[in-house]
Amino acid sequence: MKGSLLLTALTLTLSGAANAQVAAPVTKANRPALEQQFRERVAKLTQDRVGLTDAQMAKLEVANAKFAPQLAQVAAQERETRRQLRQEMTASGQPNQQKVSDLLDASLQLQKQRISIVESEQKELARFMTPVQRARYIALQQQFRRRAQELDRPNATQKGMGQRGLKKRP
Repeated sequence: MKGSLLLTALTLTLSGAANAQVAAPVTKANRPALEQQFRERVAKLTQDRVGLTDAQMAKLEVANAKFAPQLAQVAAQERETRRQLRQEMTASGQPNQQKVSDLLDASLQLQKQRISIVESEQKELARFMTPVQRARYIALQQQFRRRAQELDRPNATQKGMGQRGLKKRP
């Protein structure tokens, strides 16, 4: 359900229909069509804002297909590591020092891995994008991530995560 709400909200935001009076609910039946429509709108918005040719867009799609799964996997591992660290730090009693140390080390290693992937991605993008286009693309990616986080934040709060998901220690 959370994904459906996020998809609907991002689709409305990107299409400029944020002021629409009634949005069709996302169902399992129309989800694939909405996801395709969303991808097309994001691609068009990216092409327009970054200033890419059709040939550059084709190359960007190939690069995204290569790097997006890697980045998603690292992001999932980072989330899981943060979840485990929160769990260890908020558990009753004293946190296990060795486990906390291992989780912090794992977190740093994952950050290095993410940076390495981003560097490889940027080298790939530099083959067919100008530096200005790459800078615009990075800014647009950050804007998308920030908007997705804003849309997801109420869901985390509703699930009892609170502001940061950490309990205060006495």
